[in-house]
Amino acid sequence: MALNARRTRQLLEAAAPLLLQGERVEFTSLAGVGSVSVRKQALTAAVVGVLSAGTVMATVTPRALYIVMTDQRLLFFDGNRGGRPGKLLLNLPRPYVSAGGSKKAFLGLQYATRLSVAGQEQGLKVTFPVQHRSDGPRFVAALPAIR
Repeated sequence: MALNARRTRQLLEAAAPLLLQGERVEFTSLAGVGSVSVRKQALTAAVVGVLSAGTVMATVTPRALYIVMTDQRLLFFDGNRGGRPGKLLLNLPRPYVSAGGSKKAFLGLQYATRLSVAGQEQGLKVTFPVQHRSDGPRFVAALPAIR
């Protein structure tokens, strides 16, 4: 399921002043970006469990970011502002980005891929949540495969 019309409009309004002349938007979505290690998840759950005497559960998840893919770049906007797109956090030239290791994740309810950026050692994990899972394959298909 794509972003709703209001959210898409807000995202396009946030991106509009950043677009270069002739640059056009090809794709928008919301995804969790970044990796959270199992160790960090377990540590957070344990600390919160001890501090709350077991009455509160906590999880650590990748940061929610809105994605705007243009014919030239990938723009990532903060998605943790009460639903509205926030400030630009990441601007990647599209020719330098490739995707790979794509698969269904978390019981097939999510879609995950790893982005590789030329010249960077560490990749970027992008996970499309259940409501945007179908955006994952379209996103990956628009990028070259990791070599």
